[in-house]
Amino acid sequence: MTTPTPSTATPAAFAAPSRQPRFHLSPELRLAVLLTGLTLLGLLVGAAGQYLIDNPFVMWGGYLVAYLAGGIPAGREALHSLFVEKKLDVDLLMVVAALGAASIGQAADGAVLLFLFSLSNTLQDWAMGRTKNAISTLMDLSPQGATVRRDGRERWCELGEIRIGDVLIVKPGERIAADARVTVGHTAVDESPITGESLPIDKAMGAELASGTINLNGSVEAEVLRPAGDSTLARLVALMEQAQTAKSRTETVTERWESPYATLVLVLVPLVFALLRYGFGLSVDTSWYRAMTFMVVASPCAVVISTPAVMLSAMAAAARSGVLFKSSAALDALARVQTVAFDKTGTLTQAKMTLARVVADDEAGALALAAGLESHSEHPIARAVVTAARAQNVSFVPVRNAQAVPGLGIVATLDGGERVWAGNLRLMTREGAGLSPIQETALSELHAGGSSVIVGVDARVVAVMGVADTLRPGIADAIAGLRTAGVAHQVMLTGDRREVAQAVAGQIGLSEYRAELLPEDKLRIIGELPGPLAMVGDGVNDAPALARADLGIAVASGTDVAIESADVVLMKNDLGKLAGAVKLAKDARRTVIMNLAFAFGVILVIAPLAVAGHIPLPLGVIAHEGGTVFVVFMGLRLLGHRL
Repeated sequence: MTTPTPSTATPAAFAAPSRQPRFHLSPELRLAVLLTGLTLLGLLVGAAGQYLIDNPFVMWGGYLVAYLAGGIPAGREALHSLFVEKKLDVDLLMVVAALGAASIGQAADGAVLLFLFSLSNTLQDWAMGRTKNAISTLMDLSPQGATVRRDGRERWCELGEIRIGDVLIVKPGERIAADARVTVGHTAVDESPITGESLPIDKAMGAELASGTINLNGSVEAEVLRPAGDSTLARLVALMEQAQTAKSRTETVTERWESPYATLVLVLVPLVFALLRYGFGLSVDTSWYRAMTFMVVASPCAVVISTPAVMLSAMAAAARSGVLFKSSAALDALARVQTVAFDKTGTLTQAKMTLARVVADDEAGALALAAGLESHSEHPIARAVVTAARAQNVSFVPVRNAQAVPGLGIVATLDGGERVWAGNLRLMTREGAGLSPIQETALSELHAGGSSVIVGVDARVVAVMGVADTLRPGIADAIAGLRTAGVAHQVMLTGDRREVAQAVAGQIGLSEYRAELLPEDKLRIIGELPGPLAMVGDGVNDAPALARADLGIAVASGTDVAIESADVVLMKNDLGKLAGAVKLAKDARRTVIMNLAFAFGVILVIAPLAVAGHIPLPLGVIAHEGGTVFVVFMGLRLLGHRL
C-alpha cells in the first residue's frame, strides 16, 4: 500500500490563493472508487455465473472484470515497489495469490481477495486526501486583494502585488490582507481566527494588525509591514505543513509488517513446491496443487478485512451518535490517547458573550440604562447587555445624542440633561467618576472572569457589569466523563488572558491550563505534553495543533480549516460524546487485536496442514473464508454501540 504525501503550499502559492472549488473526491480518488466498484460488480457477476446460472462465459467474464479492475492498480504499485523501491509488499502478494487461486480453479477466492484489498486502499486514499483541503481552506482566509494607497493614489491590488510600505484602506467587515500597522483611525478587530482571543481587540494608531483577522466597526489606514508570503497567516500555513508531515511519518509504522510477510509467503511457495516435488517425490500436479492451496490459505484475506470490518463498524456507530471519524487511524489513535488538550473559546465555551453579573443598588434600573446606551452600539459586549435586558423584559431608558468614543465606550444624554455613559475604566476616568470599595472589588472579580462594563450618570458610577463567554452545557460532566473513560491528563490551551483561563478552568474542573498562547506556542506545547495526545479545538489558530497532535478533534461549529485539519469532528458540538467515543475506540482496538490473532492463527494452523495434504483446497477455502466471516462478524457487532 502506498501513502499519499501532503501537498505543499509555498509562499508564492499563498500569495495568489486558488479560488477554484475544492472537492473531497479528487480525480484519483474517484478512479479508485470506480475500480473498487467494478471489482465488486465483476465478483458478483462471476459468482452468479458460477453458482446460480452455471454459465462459464458469464462466470469468467465477471471474474475477468474483477481481476482487471482490482488487480491492475495493485499490480502497478507492486511493480513500482519492486523495481523502484527494491522491496516486496502486500500488493504483490495479493496479485500473485489471486492468480494462484485462479490457476487451480478458485477464481472466486482470488476475486474476493482483490475486492477487499481494493476497498482498503480506497478508504486509505480518502482519509489522506483531506490534507490538501485543510491547507487550501486555511489559505482562503486571506482575501483576494485589498485597496491600497501607493504614491498618493488609491488602487485595488491583488494579494501578491501588495508591497511593504503600501497603505491598506480597511473598511468595516473586511479581512485584513497583510500584516500592517495602523496609521490613521481607530477600530475593533476580531482576532479569534489567529489568537483565539474571545473578545474584539481595540486598535488605535500604532497598533499592529494581523493578516486574516477581521476589521469590525471602523475604517482605518495601515502601513504594510510584511508581504503576504511572510504574514501571520502564511506562517500558519507553514505550521500546518510541518505538523501534517510529522504526523504522516508516524502513520507508516502500521505498514512495516507488509514487506516481511509478503517476502516470507512468496519465498515459501516455491520452497513448498520444490519440497513436495523433489523431497517427497510427489507429482508436478499434486505439488503445484498443494503449493497453490498453501498460497491461498496463507494470503491474508482475513487479516486484510479484520481491521476495516471493525473500524468501519465502529465509525458508523460513532457517526450515528454525532462523532465523525475521518479514518480508521483516527479511531485507533483515540484508543491510545493519554492526554487531551482543549482550546477554550468556541470549544469549552460557546464563543457567545452574555451578561454574567450586575453589581448595582438598583440592578433592573442599571440594566435599563445600560441597554438604552448600548442599543446604539454594535460591539459584542453591547449586544450581550441588550440581549440580557430583552430576555428580562426590561424597558430601555431612552437616551439622546448617543456617540461612540473609540476605545472607551459610549456617551449620551437623558431627557433631563444628565450625561450618561457606559464603557471601560479610561472612560470613567475621563468622566471624572470613581469607584466605591465595593464596586472596585466587584470590578476586579468581573475582569478576572471576562470583560466589564462601567455604567455612570454624570460623575457617579451607578453599576458595574460583567460580560463573559458562556460555557458549553454539560462541559464539566464531559471533562469528568473523560477521566472515567481512562484519560487522566487534561489541559486547556488558550490565547485568552490568564485570569479568564483560570476562571474557566476552575468552573469546569480542569487543574491545568496554559494562557496567552499564539498558534506556534500551542504547537510547541503539544510536542511537550505526554502522549499519545488529542487536541480539541475549533479555530484557525488551532489548526496547526490539531494537525500536529496524535489526534485532532474539532467541534462542528468551528472554522472550516479546523474541521478539515482534524481527524475527528463532533458534529453535534457535544463534548459529552467524547468519553463514549474513547470507550468505543478502546473496544474497537481490542477487537482488532483479537481478530488479527485469530486470522494469523488460522493461517498458522491451516497452512501446514494444506502442505501436508490433509486439507484439500475446498476445505482450505472454507476455513479461509470462514475466518473472514468470523472477523467480519466480530466487527459488525460494534454497530450496536451507543455513545
